Amino acid sequence: MIIKSAEYLISNVEYDKCPPATLPEYAFIGRSNVGKSSLINMLTNHEKLAKTSGTPGKTQLINHFIINKDWYIVDLPGYGFAKVSQAQRKKWEKMIEDYLRKRENLVNVFVLIDSRHTPQQLDLDFVNQLGEWRVPFSLVFTKADKSTQLNVSRNVKAFLNKLKETWEFLPANYVTSTEKKMGRDKILTFIDEMNMQFRAIA
Repeated sequence: MIIKSAEYLISNVEYDKCPPATLPEYAFIGRSNVGKSSLINMLTNHEKLAKTSGTPGKTQLINHFIINKDWYIVDLPGYGFAKVSQAQRKKWEKMIEDYLRKRENLVNVFVLIDSRHTPQQLDLDFVNQLGEWRVPFSLVFTKADKSTQLNVSRNVKAFLNKLKETWEFLPANYVTSTEKKMGRDKILTFIDEMNMQFRAIA
């Protein structure tokens, strides 16, 4: 897939105020500081599309971007250690759950996992929650260039082995590096295929 255009569209706090659910949509979520904005910018070839920040918890809304005037990328707030009040965190959790469970045109959620670390319970819990909600998802292991190939491979395998304890079938997974554009073609090919399926049944 060739990205010809990528534009910021709108931000919302409620799923029912999002753009009309007529185009295929792909959401990106992960723990705070996992490299979500950098990945979105790498995929779209647009280094300033999603705002990157060294401060965890910067994304606080459901952010829509329209790609090739044909499909949506959605940047969701991270889960985890952002320094916010309990009340604010509850609001985010409800906003994210409503969006994930009720957005009709959501084709796939890309769950970002930091490949430098051994499996984190927070990530495993979130993935299992998606399973309970029956929300389709893929795993994206980020920051592969920030560690050795052996360490990345070991951590990816350990995470997938953890999933095997509760999952009969493993989701698609991609190892990425925004510096080297690793994984970009595979993810965009997957999105291209899903877009075709979306239109076939629309």
